[in-house]
Amino acid sequence: MGASMARRIASAGSLIMLAAGALLIPTSTASAATRDGVCDPGEFCLYYNSNGQGSVSDFNGSIPNYGSRQPNCYEFKGAGNGRGKCVKNNAASVWNRTGTSVTVYYNSNHSGRSQVIPNGSLVNLQPGLKNENASHSVNYDRVCMNGVCAF
Repeated sequence: MGASMARRIASAGSLIMLAAGALLIPTSTASAATRDGVCDPGEFCLYYNSNGQGSVSDFNGSIPNYGSRQPNCYEFKGAGNGRGKCVKNNAASVWNRTGTSVTVYYNSNHSGRSQVIPNGSLVNLQPGLKNENASHSVNYDRVCMNGVCAF
């Protein structure tokens, strides 16, 4: 067998090993979760109406901008009043099932007036945020030292 044939076989073997290795990389549970209009454990959910009523929009992480028009907005997906409407400036209540606190913001990019929602709480958004919501941030536990924080 010639040297060029040995290199081809070695190269093909490397590609096969690389492809096989890619199949073994586990996927995270977060990527497996879908926005299905059901408020499952681990999710942060916004409701169209007060007291957890109306259509629901469920999230498994922070959202810096809900978007304001279809087809480029996060919408209410669950059954009930508000289904299909954009979440931005339309949520009246929230349920936090993430395992940590979540902050709802008046502006996009996690800024402006805000309300911290403790884990496990189903609450109405306070005046000034009710139907005036643009983003939310899941407040994962942070380690801080001398004013510098890391997740």
